[in-house]
Amino acid sequence: MPIRMLNGGQIDALLPMSECIDVMAEAMIALSDGRAQLPLRTILRLPKNRGAFGAMPAQLDQPDAFGLKAISVYPGNEGSRWDSHQGVVLLFEPEHGTLAAIMDASRITAIRTAAMSGLATRLLAREDAGDLAILGSGVQARSHLDAMRSVRSIRRVRVWSRTPSSLEAFVVASRAAGVDVEAMESAQAAVAGADIICTVTGSKNPVLQGEWIASGAHINAVGASLPETRELDSAAVKHARLIVDRRESALAEAGDFLIPLSEGVIGDDHILGEIGDVAAGKLTGRRAAEEITLFKSLGLAIQDVAAAHWVHRKAAEQGVGQVVDLGGTRHAS
Repeated sequence: MPIRMLNGGQIDALLPMSECIDVMAEAMIALSDGRAQLPLRTILRLPKNRGAFGAMPAQLDQPDAFGLKAISVYPGNEGSRWDSHQGVVLLFEPEHGTLAAIMDASRITAIRTAAMSGLATRLLAREDAGDLAILGSGVQARSHLDAMRSVRSIRRVRVWSRTPSSLEAFVVASRAAGVDVEAMESAQAAVAGADIICTVTGSKNPVLQGEWIASGAHINAVGASLPETRELDSAAVKHARLIVDRRESALAEAGDFLIPLSEGVIGDDHILGEIGDVAAGKLTGRRAAEEITLFKSLGLAIQDVAAAHWVHRKAAEQGVGQVVDLGGTRHAS
């Protein structure tokens, strides 16, 4: 049973941001159209508040693909030499059900998560949006900078982080790559006048206040993925046109939505729809230049499977990765 194994560097080369954004668009349209299976993820909370372990299966009709992501989430790793998300994506061959590939989940997650924000920004942000604020300075901050530059002409980038050393490293790395990034002393200063805001922190409590958000801004809320955690305060959510990656997941897991809902600030109908519906032209995203739009991203296994399928196809064509054989494909009964 030959299995192709791909590391993070190989995934980076095979999954450029611009391609991944298009792959995500097709996957989210398929999900919203009912051409996919995606059960809610199984999450184990680990002892001593270290983090969580998740198992997330998914299946797509087109392309014909199914697989599983198994991952640990350690928010405390932000700013350290360890990624906050670590694990593997397992991709299966659909004709006989054999395991086809094992991939580094950290890179798949980093790229596809930012690609989803890139897709949402392409669909929801003003065409002239170019003043970018990023709250957070970890792995997702770097990939989100790439994604935002893939879909809009970015004129200015401001970044804030609770971890000064991580913020400094992000600024240095960005400038070395030719992108001028301004380090800000507060989240409020970072978002003042910004027309694109990405929240990619590990915070359990709001880092973005509604009163700070400029008219016409688009927000990608990414960092919080549990019912009791959020990055936006209730006012920020109340005054925004809210689009989610998946309604069922948001109703079960999105603290950015569930907490203001529990406070009575918003109702169930505040979720206007899914990003797949916007991508398919079934739902209007932005209606006016002064409107504030909000994309709540939880991250879905269907995104991992779609990205893994794309990577595996290209890897097989180019002969990239280590192919290992675990033995026979059939066992005697």
